[in-house]
Amino acid sequence: MDRASGIYLQNMTGKEVEERLKVNDILLVPIGSTENHGRGQCSGEDTFLVSRMAEAVAQERGCTVAQPIWYGSHPWHHLGMPGTVVIPEDTFVAYLRAIIAGFWNTGFRKQIFLNGHGQEYVIPNALHQFAKTYQVPCILSFVNWPTVIKDHMKDKAHGGPFETMFRHADEAEASYSLALFPEMNKMEDMEDHIPTEGFASEYVDKGGDVYQSPIPGHCQVGLGGGLEAITCPEGVIGQPTLASADKAKDGLTELLNFLVRLHDDILTNYPPGKLPPADKMTQRSQEDIDQLLKGPLKGGKHLYTFQYPP
Repeated sequence: MDRASGIYLQNMTGKEVEERLKVNDILLVPIGSTENHGRGQCSGEDTFLVSRMAEAVAQERGCTVAQPIWYGSHPWHHLGMPGTVVIPEDTFVAYLRAIIAGFWNTGFRKQIFLNGHGQEYVIPNALHQFAKTYQVPCILSFVNWPTVIKDHMKDKAHGGPFETMFRHADEAEASYSLALFPEMNKMEDMEDHIPTEGFASEYVDKGGDVYQSPIPGHCQVGLGGGLEAITCPEGVIGQPTLASADKAKDGLTELLNFLVRLHDDILTNYPPGKLPPADKMTQRSQEDIDQLLKGPLKGGKHLYTFQYPP
């Protein structure tokens, strides 16, 4: 992340950014968390997962990646777990809105947000609030990676490659971490925690909502277990000791193929500098839109002339 490889926006010079925008104006934004993942896995696991995935797409297609967002929103049962940094929902959404606005004003008006943490119920709010506030042409997409390859995240009883159901810091998540950044995992220190399933387990989904149970995991309080700091102080829900990089191989291939296909379809339909037609996305005047699209360095206006703070 600190190398001048032409992947990360913040590592590029102003001239390099100008040249990049001429050939590829898609920006991938990894969104992770800082969260307790047990004694054998790093607290930045969610962030490194999506950063490595985004880097692979950028290496393949030449798009740009933003430095990741390290601190995220958390559901109620994460409160109080040492090693976990919880950003309040309102603060997090406002922060994301400001990031979207800043990148739009820079010229990256096609943004793909790649989520690696259980905050899928929060991030879309930022996309829609930006779109409602500014009403400018753009492409904003939210991708929750486990959902994309849900069949590859399941246990064998449901057709997947794993012995156990997908939860947190478990066999599945640790397998993807071993595949993408093995140096930050210590198998000898991993320990398991097998959760006690309650009466509602058949109704409530687990990690990533990959089983598509009637009630998504983030749509309940009290049905899916208690505070993790009390019920699973190990920071793990599942059996990471069963993890292996091989178990993630097929899922990772499908996920990267999907991300490349999404990237290519966006760029094919909207080449660099082109966006969905303004007259279909906004009722602002064409003169205002033209000024904003031109930007402050080319005789136009910056985005914040309409609204600040974002």
